[in-house]
Amino acid sequence: MQAEPITLKEKLKLFSEHWSPKVVAELNDYQVKLVKFEGEFVWHQHDETDELFLCLHGSFDLQFRDNMITLREGDLYVVPKGVEHRPVANQECHALVLEPRGVVNTGEAESDFRAPNDEWI
Repeated sequence: MQAEPITLKEKLKLFSEHWSPKVVAELNDYQVKLVKFEGEFVWHQHDETDELFLCLHGSFDLQFRDNMITLREGDLYVVPKGVEHRPVANQECHALVLEPRGVVNTGEAESDFRAPNDEWI
């Protein structure tokens, strides 16, 4: 059992790279990840799972092929499985992502943005 709460602000200070999610906790088969966004990510989808985004700091757009939504601090959005999307941030922002263990950040898309899986901080 974990002895102390996880302080997200402190965890975010432990890394600086963008588009490289870091695991901070697990519940059942899901991982809670922190990620820093800046610029445009690759178009991708996750065929087997939904993906939850919670904006913690700043703001970013979730672009879809037919529309776009903006998430600001405190906003949450769930991208349904199979829906092609890409996050875009004009300035660095921070987000919490919730998805099953083993999900690759770029989905099936081959990209330089592909990050190592299960990188804990």
